[in-house]
Amino acid sequence: MAKRDYYEILEVAKTATAEEIKKAYRKKAIQFHPDKNPGDKSAEEKFKEAAEAYSVLSDENKRARYDQFGHAGVGGAADGGFGGGFTMDDIFSRFGDLFGDAFSGGFGSFSNFSEGRQRSVNRGSDLRVKVKLTLKEIATGVEKKLKVKKYIACPHCHGSGAEGSNAHTTCNTCHGRGQVTRVINSMFGQMQTASVCPNCHGEGKIITNKCTQCYGEGIVRDEAIVNVNIPKGVVEGLQLSLSGKGNAARRGGIPGDLLVVIEEESHPELIRDQQDLVYNLVLTFPQAALGATVEVPTLDGKAKIQIEAGTQPGKVLRLRNKGLPLINHYGTGDLLIRVAVYVPENLSKEQRDTLTRFADDSNFQPSAACKENLFNKFKNFFS
Repeated sequence: MAKRDYYEILEVAKTATAEEIKKAYRKKAIQFHPDKNPGDKSAEEKFKEAAEAYSVLSDENKRARYDQFGHAGVGGAADGGFGGGFTMDDIFSRFGDLFGDAFSGGFGSFSNFSEGRQRSVNRGSDLRVKVKLTLKEIATGVEKKLKVKKYIACPHCHGSGAEGSNAHTTCNTCHGRGQVTRVINSMFGQMQTASVCPNCHGEGKIITNKCTQCYGEGIVRDEAIVNVNIPKGVVEGLQLSLSGKGNAARRGGIPGDLLVVIEEESHPELIRDQQDLVYNLVLTFPQAALGATVEVPTLDGKAKIQIEAGTQPGKVLRLRNKGLPLINHYGTGDLLIRVAVYVPENLSKEQRDTLTRFADDSNFQPSAACKENLFNKFKNFFS
């Protein structure tokens, strides 16, 4: 099933400001919030869908990549994002503050949200790695196995940070809620505010017996293999995001993302010009004058092309669909063959005498149309 457009999900224009996107997401989140739609799986999916859209459009860099490359430019969201990898609690921990008082248990509304999801959730940091691709890999797409040094969940305590099954105790300050509330009197009446518990730092529990391997952190430094599916048509500098593949979070929190930055390896013969490839073909004078069959490189090997007699320097030949695909779109670029003619630098006496005989021949003089054509080619080259 094709993924929906993020702007369409939030019902905003592509020119929407950050504030308009924030307001649109808040509206959708409140509309499809699970506490307003208990047991409604459709509403829950729309709630996750809106969170995924907001996670991309609220980030300036992700939004720019999405605008240019679509879902392929924000790999993490495109490969599942909130809808496929994150739980509802993950969404609340990231964006719950946007809901404001609409879901505050202190005001008596939607208490299930208040009671079940107020605890602070740690989040691991993002990692950034660079991946070099050949033009052939860019043309076809490729799966890469990356060896990444990162924090993983402690295998000894399974990420809990605690040693043994009874190594936790409920926080006495917040009584397991992760938040402390206080009521203040103001000119508008009593107001209730909530803040992260200073004793347990929002976790709702205290470790009484720390893990001997991670010392209570729940994470250790290690090496991991990450599979990355890179779509065809990517460009230099494009950043793909893999949700949850970054550093693990302390004590079972949300892992960070792995940001994969594309680097393009130079081809020994072909030059990339957006979706087109360019090859500079150097002909001998006899080949250009008499015509010939020559081979040119492509990403699939060699291709034979016919050079017409009288081919002029600067002529561009085109092999259709021999270039690169456009990411997230249909169509393929072309292979452009720019013709140059080699002029011999050292001639024998016999060769010089032969050419001298033709020096004044009208057939060896460029016509006015040919001169104009060559002039325009050089003018366009320097413009």
